[in-house]
Amino acid sequence: MALRNFTTDAPVLVYGATGHTGRFIVAELLRRGRTPVLCGRDVVRLAEMAREFPGLTCHVASIDDADALDKACRGAAAVINAAGPFLDTAQPLLDAALRNGAHYFDTSAEQGAAVHVFEQDARAKAAGIVAIPSVAFYGAFADLLATAAMGDWERADAIDIAVGLDGWHPTRGTRITGERNRAVRWIVEGGELRPLPDPVPTREWEFPAPLGPQDTVMLTLSEIVSIARHLRSSKVHSYMNLAPLRDLRDPSTPQPVAADDRGRSSQQFVLDVRVQRDGLTRRAVAQGRDIYAVTAPLIVEALDRVLAGEVRHPGAWAAGEVFDAAQFLRTLAQEHFDLTLDGVESPTIEEAAEAPWSGRHKRMQRERR
Repeated sequence: MALRNFTTDAPVLVYGATGHTGRFIVAELLRRGRTPVLCGRDVVRLAEMAREFPGLTCHVASIDDADALDKACRGAAAVINAAGPFLDTAQPLLDAALRNGAHYFDTSAEQGAAVHVFEQDARAKAAGIVAIPSVAFYGAFADLLATAAMGDWERADAIDIAVGLDGWHPTRGTRITGERNRAVRWIVEGGELRPLPDPVPTREWEFPAPLGPQDTVMLTLSEIVSIARHLRSSKVHSYMNLAPLRDLRDPSTPQPVAADDRGRSSQQFVLDVRVQRDGLTRRAVAQGRDIYAVTAPLIVEALDRVLAGEVRHPGAWAAGEVFDAAQFLRTLAQEHFDLTLDGVESPTIEEAAEAPWSGRHKRMQRERR
């Protein structure tokens, strides 16, 4: 089936709109001139948000109420699922998107939830929609950085990802998701997905200033399965420094608090990706503020590109698989984060407009059709 097209004013359903990340996504959609439809499970919080954003449509729908989800999805160009735990919400929200012919995006960090979306590739093709999981700080951000660093390399010996945070004030949703996600975690070893080693490896990582050298522990999230889907590498490992994990494990750590006029907290992040082949290393680094807030421009940029026709064929895709990663990241850089891409050439505006997909992405498109 051909890819479904929508008018520019078609609404976008945001499930989990009242949550911490959901509110950032709603604000970003409005800033870009799109019409969000607010949806979630809590009637009181939805009513409060409706008063804050008069004129926006609201729907109350639990994930086990297919009729309510269908009513909410009807007429929407896309569904953005920002409600965890995604091991519980991804399947019913994607099913609703498929039934109603709406594109699907989510912000999942859970590997199992991302794998479920990828496994629905044939159904997405049949419905004429694009489905992209994990379009968030955890997941697509590292995937895009790794893809950009990979550049014209057809394979890599190793892809190493390190998350550095100066602290982590988790949302209630983050804590609930962590409790729910007890599944086996994967890394890529020998070119295949394999269980995370026990005991979990540690290493020192030299982050850019101001973090500098930090002790890290191997911590794998949805970026692993996204990268493994389309980049050829013998190893894909990811790490996080220890300070934020201590915050996360401390039940007394408060939730994030807005510290600027955009609602972002004061949290600082570094996402450092290194791709190695034949003794050479390419590096892609993003530095910014608030891992929850930066998710909004990432997912809405992906949505805008799909609705603009940059993804030419339906199916379930990883972000790095269908977007020109370097160009995607540079579009968001400066306003949302600082970006360093070592050894990656930047296309001109005219080149990007004429050929938004690199040769790698065009080839993958042909292979996946």
